[in-house]
Amino acid sequence: MIIYCAGPIKGNTTYQENYSEIVRIVESMGHTALSEKSSKFSSTILLSDKQIYTRDIKWIDGSKIVIAEVSGPSLGVGFEISYALFTKKMPVLAVYHDQAGQISSMITGCTNPQLHVQKYSNIDQLTKIIKDFIVNSGSN
Repeated sequence: MIIYCAGPIKGNTTYQENYSEIVRIVESMGHTALSEKSSKFSSTILLSDKQIYTRDIKWIDGSKIVIAEVSGPSLGVGFEISYALFTKKMPVLAVYHDQAGQISSMITGCTNPQLHVQKYSNIDQLTKIIKDFIVNSGSN
């Protein structure tokens, strides 16, 4: 399965290692993780903002589900979640660390049935949440 993995790049990067871990978990399950954090898709060429936007939209368009790390605020991640939910109508898993503090009400208050918000406290729990979401989304 092709899975878009979203996480903060320019916003709050406190939990960026956890974002990288999401990519590793998805790839370890044999799925394709579309993310600049994936070694398969990292680029040594500096991309313009427009090129990054175009690439990421194409990646979401080509994905079956989205998994987003939302422990820290990021306008880009919020945009990607909204695009996936309301334009593409696809399932989104938004995960956050239990030590992250206040998560955006635009995530926790969203009633879209395609959005699944889960809290995790360690990598083992994060792995289980991701595996369960992928299985329940219809393909493993």
